[in-house]
Amino acid sequence: MRIGKDDRLFDICVSFERMAGTPLLSRPLPEWAAAAHAIVVDDTIHYLWGRRKNGNYWVLMHSTAPAHNPAAVTHDPRNPVLLPSFTGFDNYTVEYPFPFRNPADGRYYAYYLGRRRRVPKQTGLLVSDGDFGHWTRVVAEPVIAADAPHERDGSSHPSVAVHDNLIHIVYTGESDGPPVICHATAPIGDPAAVTKDPANPVFRGTGRSWDSQGVREAELFRGGNFFHILYGGCDGQVWRIGHVRTRDFRCSNRTRPIPSSSPQPTGKPGTATGS
Repeated sequence: MRIGKDDRLFDICVSFERMAGTPLLSRPLPEWAAAAHAIVVDDTIHYLWGRRKNGNYWVLMHSTAPAHNPAAVTHDPRNPVLLPSFTGFDNYTVEYPFPFRNPADGRYYAYYLGRRRRVPKQTGLLVSDGDFGHWTRVVAEPVIAADAPHERDGSSHPSVAVHDNLIHIVYTGESDGPPVICHATAPIGDPAAVTKDPANPVFRGTGRSWDSQGVREAELFRGGNFFHILYGGCDGQVWRIGHVRTRDFRCSNRTRPIPSSSPQPTGKPGTATGS
């Protein structure tokens, strides 16, 4: 049997080990340092992360580390680099930023979670000219609004992969039922012009018990001929990290989901925000 590069990559995606020097980001209780994503520019890792204060109030933070030593973190003296707006959909919380470089204009964008004091959580869009300590809202309104039944309580926790001049976004849809994973796209020429996939929600779980009570907070990347998605799945008590790959964001019998071998602690998985 010949093992192709896509299959080797699939195996790599379920092989993780903890690095020395973690946690990379921390805050004294009762605050949280969470919802972190990283982007590497030249020889520097830029971490964008959320700082939760009392009352589940979140602000955006920026930190850096040399690429050869991801644990040697230095915090931006301008932190927090983004505060909630005064009157917008994100006037209480801004968190879960996902930064990426747009090949169309060379600028850096970040989809992020914003909300008022109450749900729904929705997705907004920021832009930077390369100074990761300075971000501007592209539009005042959410670019992924919570306007479908399966996302009545939230259309947020975005993750991005750019492929074939399209920005692919996966996000979590939250409602009275178990959370689901949704898909949307935007042209690289206009990242704010997001179109939701008419097939949403595109993923409800594997059909096995370990993720039968919800899937959420997916992380998307492109490798080989596939989009790879790491996500949190729950059996009603314990959250675990799973992995599925897809060519077109459609479920089929070719989709190969594999849960992690080690259960994660009870609570949300990975970069869970708790918001």
